Amino acid sequence: MIRLSKSVIGQDEIKAITRVLQDEFLGMGVEVQKFEEELSTFFGRETICVNSGTAALQLALQATDIKRGDEVLVQSLTFLATFQAISAIGAIPIPCEVYENTFTIDLEDAKSKITTKTKAIIPVHYASNVGNLDDIYEFANKYNLRIIEDAAHAFGTKYKNRRIGSFGDIACFSFDGIKNITSGEGGGVVSNDAAVIQKIKNLRLLGVENDSDNRYQNKRSWDFDVVEQGWRFHMSNIMAAIGRSQLKKFDLFKAKRQLLAKHYVERLGKIDGLKIFDFNYDEVVPHIFVVRILRGDRDDIREKLQNEGIQTGIHYKPNHLLSFYKTNYTLPLTKKYYSEILTLPLHPDLSLENVDDVCDTLLSKL
Repeated sequence: MIRLSKSVIGQDEIKAITRVLQDEFLGMGVEVQKFEEELSTFFGRETICVNSGTAALQLALQATDIKRGDEVLVQSLTFLATFQAISAIGAIPIPCEVYENTFTIDLEDAKSKITTKTKAIIPVHYASNVGNLDDIYEFANKYNLRIIEDAAHAFGTKYKNRRIGSFGDIACFSFDGIKNITSGEGGGVVSNDAAVIQKIKNLRLLGVENDSDNRYQNKRSWDFDVVEQGWRFHMSNIMAAIGRSQLKKFDLFKAKRQLLAKHYVERLGKIDGLKIFDFNYDEVVPHIFVVRILRGDRDDIREKLQNEGIQTGIHYKPNHLLSFYKTNYTLPLTKKYYSEILTLPLHPDLSLENVDDVCDTLLSKL
């Protein structure tokens, strides 16, 4: 079986976990602080670690004072977590169309949905590509919106030679098991907004004020205050130890992911009935590789690939089609793209020969 995705770990991660277990302090402590410091060096801005990418988004929204009933513009074609992070704090996700060439948020459609309740926009960096961030920031500035980038796919990706997370308002990353680097589970928030960063530090620890400083010393707060609803969203030392090992390997992971994506482009870039994204894989570090099957038989082709030992995925079912998030918006383009998209295997343990097998099999079914 050629797997769609997988965790890529080795002895370094096993040794790191063993070291934490031997220290006998498994919760949030010194190891988390070190991981945050290393990530802050990586981005050139302060980074706070939490227990998932979903938690990163939710805390970023809360820390920017998004309240119950406020509206947040976001594309419907994204992982459920993006919508869940918004609704978890009582805000309302407003589903928008995507541009065909990038699957990033369609700003004209978003503009048509702005109301007096619109407080933020979440641009989703689909398949690790960020679209035109300059346009998004210009749009947000015009309408006085906070920008919380859902960069779950985009760890290491660059925009105009600058790393995503190293600039802009707020960027949220995921470190779950199959992302560009993993901490087993986990996520991070990056920003220059000191007030947002401090608030997230407190909120991730049940709202206990300044508890992070004690945790960094493997201590607990006993006499403390809480001024708002917090959550148990902190990262553990075990997760941070894995993440630190993975961060050291990122350059290798990056090179392999880009190599594989470029090979897919070489093999599939000019095939009738098939469409791929024209991304710059010298800047984009791909988490997934998505193609569009234009003939209307995506599900049939997916089943045939599965029967040949090739796993595929569908990223994603649009959220406005889910019962919990149904609205009056029809989003016909998003619905059309959803019927076409197919995600092919991509992870650092794949070989170029594996990619050739996937491409040969796919082309034989078209």
